[in-house]
Parts: sequence; C-alpha cells; structure tokens
Amino acid sequence: MTDKPAAMLPWPSEDFSRYGEIEVRLLSRTQSHVARVMHRNWVSIPHVTHHDDADITGFEQRRKEWNTVHPDKRRTLLPALIKASVAALQRYPQFNSSLSADATSLSLKKYYHIGIAVDVPNGLLVPVIRDCDSKTIDEISAEIAHISEKARTRGLSMAEMSGGCFTLSSLGHIGGTGFTPVINAPEVAILGICRTQGRFLPDSAGLPVLRQLLPLSLSYDHRVINGADAARFLCAMAESLESFDFE
Repeated sequence: MTDKPAAMLPWPSEDFSRYGEIEVRLLSRTQSHVARVMHRNWVSIPHVTHHDDADITGFEQRRKEWNTVHPDKRRTLLPALIKASVAALQRYPQFNSSLSADATSLSLKKYYHIGIAVDVPNGLLVPVIRDCDSKTIDEISAEIAHISEKARTRGLSMAEMSGGCFTLSSLGHIGGTGFTPVINAPEVAILGICRTQGRFLPDSAGLPVLRQLLPLSLSYDHRVINGADAARFLCAMAESLESFDFE
C-alpha cells in the first residue's frame, strides 16, 4: 500500500484590516480567467527554464542601417523573433507539438501559428498570428500592430487566441535579465525575451569589445523536451537572427 500525498493546506484567511487601512478590489473577469489558466498550467506541467544570451550585434547594426534607408518600412525585433522561432520549430519539431491530456501521445504540428503575449489593462491576452512560415516580415509586422491594438482596446475572441504552436512573451520594453514564463498549454514551450544589454566581451585577441546581447528564457515541458534540445533551440534562434534577411 502506497502512501497518499498529504492534502494541500488551505489558503490562509485573515482580516488584514486588523493591521491597518486596506482597499479590496475584485479581480476582473479577464484576470480571474488568466489566474485559473496560469494555475492549471503551472501545477500540471513540469517546467524547466533554459536561459541564454543571443549576440545580436550584427543584427542590430543591419536593422538600423535598413531603417535609415527605408524609414517607411522600419524593422523591429519582435517580427524577426517570430521568423526565427519558426525556423527553430522547423529544425526541432518536438517544440511544435502538444501532449495529450493523459500524456500518452504527442501531436506534431505541420503549421506554424505563433502567439504573442500582450499586456492589457485587465490582465494578459495571447493573440495568435497564423501561418508565420508563409507570411512576409511586413505582413507579420502589420498583424502584430493590428492584433495588439485590438487586444488592448476592444478585446479578442477565443478564435483569435486559439491554435497557437509556440508563444513569445516580451518584457524588452520594460527591462529584466531573465524570467520563467509559464507555458501556455497545450503548447510545450514558451520564449521569454528581456531588454537587449550592451556588454563588453573579449575578442580573439582578448581585447574588450562592446556586444549587444539579447536575454532569452525558454520554458519547456520536460515530459516532451530535454535540456540539450532546449539549448540547441536557442542556439538555432540566435543563428537565425545573425543571418536574418530584412527584405
């Protein structure tokens, strides 16, 4: 006879007004839904997070040169990361999969729909951009702008947030050096992005050279993905950014 795990302790209940003035605010419907989803995903999936820095010095130099020559078609990092994600998913198809609820089968997807986490006033929404493998960088950029604005103003339908293969969650506009994003089930991985940092690294002669490093945090379902493949996945993304075609 095996011992059953001890029941979880009840949530502590306390009258905080005993200690001072408080204000009670009810969670919005969106916040309540996101909280339930996050709790389910965190307790159901064995998360591991792999952190790495992508050297995007050359990418940033070429991007700025492009934007100077093409001010009406400016390039930003997020669409390039979506394209780099697709390239890595194609190279490592186990990341483009979903595990069945009973963990007995794996659905390998042949399409590339990428979710982008959008910070909205009442919580977090993840619109999905479909068929990113066949869309141009301009089409992806326009769709990001449109769907992000819609998420912040009018909200999104369930159809617009369904069918994702892989999600990007960016804090680059705020800061940070790394974090552990929670996997968006039924996906098996999610990529967190922080702000690019300038850092001096030694060149081949041992002299310090200023490089632009992009912190990447890849959370993955350890039932499907192992650590070595997670490291290879981020290396593949860095390689895609290094050779990225801005056309």
